[in-house]
This record gives sequence, C-alpha cells and structure tokens, in this order.
Amino acid sequence: MRICLVYDCIYPHTIGGAERWYRNLGERLAEAGHEVTYLTRRQWPKGEDPGVPGVRVVPVTGEMALYTEGGRRRIAPPIVFGLGVLWHLLIHGRRYDIVHTAAFPYFSVIAAAAARRVHGFSLFVDWHEVWTRSYWTEYLGRLQGFVGWTVQRLCLKIRQRAFCFARMTAERCREEGIRDPVTVLSGLYTGSHTQSEVTESVPLVMFAGRHIPEKRVPDLVPAIERARTRLPELRCVIFGDGPERGKVQRLVAEHGLEDVIELPGFVDGERIDATMAHALCMVLPSRREGYGMVVVEAASWGTPSVVVADPDNAATELVDDGENGIVASSTSPEDLANAILEIHEQGRALRESTANWFRRNAPRVALARSVEQVAEIYARRR
Repeated sequence: MRICLVYDCIYPHTIGGAERWYRNLGERLAEAGHEVTYLTRRQWPKGEDPGVPGVRVVPVTGEMALYTEGGRRRIAPPIVFGLGVLWHLLIHGRRYDIVHTAAFPYFSVIAAAAARRVHGFSLFVDWHEVWTRSYWTEYLGRLQGFVGWTVQRLCLKIRQRAFCFARMTAERCREEGIRDPVTVLSGLYTGSHTQSEVTESVPLVMFAGRHIPEKRVPDLVPAIERARTRLPELRCVIFGDGPERGKVQRLVAEHGLEDVIELPGFVDGERIDATMAHALCMVLPSRREGYGMVVVEAASWGTPSVVVADPDNAATELVDDGENGIVASSTSPEDLANAILEIHEQGRALRESTANWFRRNAPRVALARSVEQVAEIYARRR
C-alpha cells in the first residue's frame, strides 16, 4: 500500500508520545514492504537527512515555533501546516491509497478531507485527545476556546476511520459527534529489555517529561518536602525541560531543596532507564494525558507509578490502583506525599506486583500490536 502519514512534528527532532508513534509506525510499515511518506514541518537543517529509515520525509512548511513562552500551542503554525498539507495532497494525492493524520493540529484533517474529494484516498485519523468545551475555554479563553472546540467538532464529523489510545478518548469522540467506527489501539510500548528479577529500590522519586503547565511539574516540589517529614532520606530527580522549568528551579530554591531535588534536563535513555530501574516510584502529576507511556516504561522495571485522578487524564487507565501504582486524588502536597509514602510502605511486594502487571499486559501494550491493528484495518479500508 502507498501510505501518507501526516503530523507537524517528527522524532527525534521533537520529543513526545505522538512523535514516537508516527516515527515507529512509519518505520514498521516500511519494513513490512509498504511505500511510506511522512508530511511534516522542517525541523532539521536543509540538505541533511531527517533520519527515518525507509520513509520519505517531506517538509510541507518551514520551521516554526509551536509554543508560546507560557507553554501554550500557538494558533498560526497549525493553519500554515494545514495549508502546506492541502497543497501537497492536491498535487500528489493520487500517489496515496491511505492518508493517516493526527487529529491535532486540526487543519491537516480538514486539508486531507478536501483533497480526498479530488483523489479518493482513504482517510484515517488518530485522536490522541479530545478536549471538552470547558477545557478549550480554560486553555484559550472564551472566544478562541469556542473556535477551537468548533474546529474539533467539525473534524470529528468528517468521514474517517478513527483511532484512539484510551477508552476515555474513544468515548469523547462518540459524545462529540463522530459517526464512523472508532478503534482503541492497544499500546505504544517499544522497550525490549527482559526483566529477570525485581530490582531493589532506593528512596528516590522520579519524573520524566516536558515541563509544561498540563504536566504540573512544580507540584512535585512541595510534595517531596511533605513526604520527607516522614521519610527524611527521600530524594527526587526531575528529568526534562520546558517553559515551567524556571518555576520548578525557583521552588526548589525557595524550599531549600537544592541538595534533594536534581534537575538534569533532557538526558539519554540509558540514564532514565538506570534511574527508573531503582526508583521508589515514578510520579506523573499531569492533569491531561492522552496515554501515559512513562507508566508502562516504569512498570517494565517493576517500578510503580503515581498518577492523579482527573477527567482529562487517560494515564489513570494504565494504573490498577494498588497493583502497579496509586491513583492520587489530587496534586496537593498531602495527596502526592501520601501516595509516595504508601508505595514506600508496601515495599518489595508492590514492586513484584508491578512487575507481574507488566508481564501480563506486555503483549497488549506493545506498539507492535497497535501497528498490526492499524495494518489490518488499512487492508479493510472503504
């Protein structure tokens, strides 16, 4: 099959869950003998290979800053990207049997639907998240939020075959008006290490991810301070970077925790794995997650996770409370600290339970299974 993937970011030039999904999907489809093209914006120097084996990568726009200084998505880049996608598909759409795009940024969905009228390819859309109208208003304000919500609903009403990575997202697709079939894909895990035995933990809490408002990374600082009143030897390492890194640094200094909380920024995967293998727990305080891959990665080492109950947090679907982690009620210092301390009190028993959870669920959460599901549905395309 001739397949066109569409997303405005590409791994490793931009780091994130969706970026990893499209990079891996493209490579594995190419390995299976399909002809794969990836439309994106330029994120690498002109003349250099973007580095996706077997996949033809086509930049349809130049490099653009996607986020404001406060960590919010800018509005102009998705529009420009959508126009670039429309132009490419109007000219070259006959080359493709399938166009598979991320729902966000939404203008690429609208562009693909318009070009489909000319060339007749099949359209597949990944809904990594579906936002409520109230969240749109909170994120962008009343007027711009209404526009964002309206565009999202318009995209949901376009004829498509939809994929999601969480039951919550699939339910919202249906609630917001999608009329076509929705498939919940199994997972995104690509790890290959095998765990011979559960490792012993050290009193260390870890976080890995972008420092954006939705991740609520600053809430970790007072939580660690609170937990240390009962577990004085507790330490923390916060990997990653982003617009809220400065706020995290200031809080660490204000609480006098410079020798307790380490902020190394982005690091290589080997260091994250080494930390994850022995950490007491991984804490993901996000209010909004479309999947929560880091929960699965932590479980693969037998390390339990703390996630937070929130209507927009699909990561809670990956935590069976008390088996491979704890779902905290909020990101208050008391709730996060209590969850961390409970994991400490359960000790090795919870680590073994977490490892068992991963062994049981590994086939289901593997990216290979999601690629199989996608390929099977491609073959049955309308």
